[in-house]
Amino acid sequence: MTRTFLYCRVSTSDQTTQNQVQEVQAAGFDIQPQRIVEETISGSTSTSERKGFNKLLERMEAGDVLVVTKLDRLGRNAIDVQQTVQMLEAKGIRVHCLALGGVDLTSAAGKMTMGVLAAVAEFERDLLIERTQAGLERAKKEGKTLGRPTAANREQVQALKLEGKSQSQVAKELDVSLSTVKRLWS
Repeated sequence: MTRTFLYCRVSTSDQTTQNQVQEVQAAGFDIQPQRIVEETISGSTSTSERKGFNKLLERMEAGDVLVVTKLDRLGRNAIDVQQTVQMLEAKGIRVHCLALGGVDLTSAAGKMTMGVLAAVAEFERDLLIERTQAGLERAKKEGKTLGRPTAANREQVQALKLEGKSQSQVAKELDVSLSTVKRLWS
């Protein structure tokens, strides 16, 4: 007998998973409350490190279905999501994503969709790297200094410290951030 589970995730405690639950119900999935797993954790945390997701895995069996509203509920990047879906497929668990029209990501069409998304994500990442490199090259040609500013050095901070000035006063006098002064304070 196929059981359907829902994995809901939000990143911060001031957010709620209620919209995700309602969206899945509106899509026609009838999921029993005990099969809804809600978690507050950053999407950049791998699913293998999420307590709620791991408890969900302990409860699921081959033939079960996992529903998520969006792919980013499973992970922050396409590679992490793809690995999670492959791991679930290896356990015999199908994964449905509402944002992709409810497609089963473990089906042939779902795998193709995941492949396209992974390729697009890699393409966007490569474009970002190219734009960043071009910008750095342009800045070098214009004679701009790259890297962290060297507005304050340890000697300047230590000299003002010996004069009895506070960290805030030193930061203001040297026109640097307080964190820079704290880093150079000891």
